[in-house]
Amino acid sequence: MAQIRGTAGYQLGNQHPFGGPRNEAADPSPLDAIREQTSKIEDIMDSLSEPIKPYLPAIGRFLIVVTFLEDALRIITQWRDQLTYLNSYRHIPVGLTHMFLIVNIITMLSCSTLVIIRKYSDYAVAGLVGVVVVQALGYGLIFDLNFFLRNLSVCGGLLMVLSDSWVRKSKAFAGLPQIDEKDRKMYFQLAGRVLLIFLFIGFVFSGEWSMWRIVVSLIGLVACVMVVVGFKAKFSATLLVLILSVFNVLVNNFWTLHEHHPHKDFAKYDFFQILSIVGGLLLLVNTGPGQFSIDEKKKVY
Repeated sequence: MAQIRGTAGYQLGNQHPFGGPRNEAADPSPLDAIREQTSKIEDIMDSLSEPIKPYLPAIGRFLIVVTFLEDALRIITQWRDQLTYLNSYRHIPVGLTHMFLIVNIITMLSCSTLVIIRKYSDYAVAGLVGVVVVQALGYGLIFDLNFFLRNLSVCGGLLMVLSDSWVRKSKAFAGLPQIDEKDRKMYFQLAGRVLLIFLFIGFVFSGEWSMWRIVVSLIGLVACVMVVVGFKAKFSATLLVLILSVFNVLVNNFWTLHEHHPHKDFAKYDFFQILSIVGGLLLLVNTGPGQFSIDEKKKVY
C-alpha cells in the first residue's frame, strides 16, 4: 500500500500524510510541488477574501442569473424589434410571437428571483434551462457554436446553484430507490465543473490570435483542466474568475459604445453571460469541487 501511495504522489516532505514512514528515495511528484505552491497562494487569497466570504454564495447566485434578468429587460425595452425579428425572419405567427416573449419574460424574472432568494431551486433552475433551450430554437441559434458553448457554461453555473442549495436529506419516490441529496450534489458538482469551462473553449477557438491571447489561452486552458479534474479547483476557479473579469471589462465594454453602435447589443449580451459564468465559478470556490475530484481523493488516500 505504501508503494502504491508513493507512486500516486500523495506524500509530502519526509512523512506520510497519516504519519507513517516514507521511502527516503522517493521524490515528491510534480502534483505535490504544484499543490505546495498553490496552497501558499490560496492561504494569501483566503486572508484577503475573508470579509466577503459570508456573502460569496449570494453574490454567485445573483451573477449566475444576471444574464437572464438583463435578457428580460432587453426584451421589454426592445419589444417591437423582437416581434419584428421573430415574425419577419423566423416566420413565427404574430400571436405565438407575443406568447413566446411573454412566457420568456415571466419565466426569467420569476425563476431568477427564486434562485437569488434560494427558494425552490430545482424548479427555478429547470425553468431557466428551459429558457435557454427555447430561445435557442426560437431565435435560430441552435447551430451557432459560440452560442452553444456559452450557454453550456451558463447551464454549468445553474447546476452549481443546485449543488449549492441541496442539503443532506433523502427523497423517496414510489417504486424508486431513495436518492441521497449528498450523492446528487456530488454528481451535479462534477457536471457543473465540466460545463463551466466550455466558455473558455469557445474563447480559445474564436477571434484573431495575438501574443496576449495566446498567453491568456494557455493559462486559462491549464486552469480549466484543473477545474475539470478537481485539482486545486478553488485556486484554478479563482484564476479563471480573474481572467474572465479582466477580459470582460476590456473587451465587452459596451458602456463606451454609442447607443446605435452595431456591436453594442452583442457586447452587452456577452458581458452579462460572462458574469453568469463568473458567478458559477464563485460558487465553485465557495463549495469546493466535490468528492469526484483529485483534491478529495487526496484526502482519502
